[in-house]
Amino acid sequence: MNVKEYMERVGRQARKASRVLARADTRSKNAALQAMADAIERDSDALIAANMEDLNAARKAGLAEALIDRLTLTGKTVRGMADGLRQIAALPDPVGEMDGFSYRPSGIQLGKMRVPLGVVGIIYEARPNVTADAAGLCLKSGNATILRGGSEAFHSNQAIARCVQEGLRAAGLPAEAVQVVETTDRAAVGELITLTEHVDVVVPRGGKGLIERISREARVPVIKHLDGNCHVYIDDTANPDKAFDIALNAKTHRYGTCNTMETLLVHAAFAEFILPRLAEAYWEKGVELRGCERTRAILGDRVVPATEDDWATEYLAPILAIRVVKDLDEAIEHINQFGSHHTDAIVSEDYGRTRRFLREVDSASVMVNASTRFADGFEYGLGAEIGISTDKIHARGPVGLEGLTSQKWIVLGDGQVRS
Repeated sequence: MNVKEYMERVGRQARKASRVLARADTRSKNAALQAMADAIERDSDALIAANMEDLNAARKAGLAEALIDRLTLTGKTVRGMADGLRQIAALPDPVGEMDGFSYRPSGIQLGKMRVPLGVVGIIYEARPNVTADAAGLCLKSGNATILRGGSEAFHSNQAIARCVQEGLRAAGLPAEAVQVVETTDRAAVGELITLTEHVDVVVPRGGKGLIERISREARVPVIKHLDGNCHVYIDDTANPDKAFDIALNAKTHRYGTCNTMETLLVHAAFAEFILPRLAEAYWEKGVELRGCERTRAILGDRVVPATEDDWATEYLAPILAIRVVKDLDEAIEHINQFGSHHTDAIVSEDYGRTRRFLREVDSASVMVNASTRFADGFEYGLGAEIGISTDKIHARGPVGLEGLTSQKWIVLGDGQVRS
């Protein structure tokens, strides 16, 4: 069987399983999630052994240490996968929720019901824990899923898939509700994103190159964000301690995440007061600073001159661009011009300015006096996330259970006919 035929079969099986999941009750889905978690914990040693095969191959191929770190499973991360599935089981089931009911003049009652999307294709790199997270979220939201992990995690993903499918069978649900693609042939991705008859939406998780390719070639709708060029703007009304803590955390808590601050904007009237203190803290942590002329005039030659490209760059590294702006208007203009519409924050004690920032910054998450690092499904109370969307249609921001569903209109009548 060639790749095209194989993916067509996977798609057919997923579509058939999705119809079973759409009518599955919450008890059955939760039972499957609990059984998956139990199987993962029981097979912890086997999962780590499978992961070791992937790690050995990755080191032999010369993969970067950052990628190897994301690829690695330990006893702690295996327990984390199991805990994550149990947390999803504890979340409210969105499927079947009805709201917004009202009577029309005709006498019909009109509202909406939340329903699964159907079949979700997920394409991701490196992190094997995504296999369990994605399977759990799709199952709880009533969706079948086709998972295509990176070739570097092939053995790990297949081992986790066996535990997931065991859990599905234990709850009386079809094992085909979660399928992990069993080929490393890259042609499988091209087939998956064009299976319009069997796949309802695709979610890519990985580097910008992967997401750009999926966005360009997909014939199936895509939920995605390209990059996370996030900003913190420190207003001249900011509380100095809040500003320091937020700006430091937003950049240095973790460097390689999409909700990490990449550009710091500071009001001109506050810059000479706050920037020297922040710069010392950044330098102590090994962060390279790239600044505008006014930033360099305050901090000196240790700051690298920023170029136009720096304002639009997601570094995913200990590098920070800093720009001094004259006021809130210039900060908002900068963010909307150079940002990626992911997450942006203002630090200010002025109510009117924070309200303007919330209204006018065109991003999926906009924050007041909080670190951009909070832009995360778990922190938002979603339990977990399938990804983050910077699109404006359907889901926006962290995509959890609700983002994996849509709503259909419900009409309740008592014999009414239209005249």
